[in-house]
Amino acid sequence: MGNHLELTVASGTHVGLVRKRNEDSYYQGRRLFVVADGLGGHVAGDIASATAVEAFAEYDRSVSVSEVADALGRAVYAADDAIRQRIAAEPALAGMGTTVVAILQAEGEVALANIGDSRAYLLRREGGQAPTLRQISEDHVYRHLLAHVDAVPQLGEKLTRFLDGRKDGRSPDISLLELYPGDRLLLCSDGLSSYVPIQAIEEALVSKCSPWDCVERLIALALDGGGKDNVTVIVLDAR
Repeated sequence: MGNHLELTVASGTHVGLVRKRNEDSYYQGRRLFVVADGLGGHVAGDIASATAVEAFAEYDRSVSVSEVADALGRAVYAADDAIRQRIAAEPALAGMGTTVVAILQAEGEVALANIGDSRAYLLRREGGQAPTLRQISEDHVYRHLLAHVDAVPQLGEKLTRFLDGRKDGRSPDISLLELYPGDRLLLCSDGLSSYVPIQAIEEALVSKCSPWDCVERLIALALDGGGKDNVTVIVLDAR
């Protein structure tokens, strides 16, 4: 607890091969890292994600371990409020929304926030074993809520929570994670996780590539998978 770690970070985004507009936004700061995916099929998804990320950026500041979770929670609510204010100023934007996955570093720990289906993964080597990749965020989709979602397959991946400026209890998940040297974190939109098998993502991250090379490799995998959605990736190495 409390050990200082340096993060080496790279990020990138691609519109994909099908969509005409990139509705993903991201932020790579000093301590704060954010991926936001504007809701496809809704009005102004690109504006929603950009508005959220702009609000988050105001919280890229040094905080203590004891404060980091609260600080990230405030950033989420500031982003939601920024969307609300934007809709109030431009009523034609009503209905826009975005997912968010974000990490805020405080010394050797990070707070993780997510709402929607943008994901965070951790690659860690434990007990002398080969490093393994695990998802450390939870997708907020109906298949996690309904016992018989298979009967309505089109409902399964529909989001149950996202930021849209409404005060209706759509709160994020926020957790704390202690980092160790050698840990590798991945934040991504579902343009990666929905189209690239987890085994391929793990293979790319396990390789000894730099964070930047990993970002390029992961985006290439998404495009090779058809590029049906925008894809955004942030890779963070702890050392």
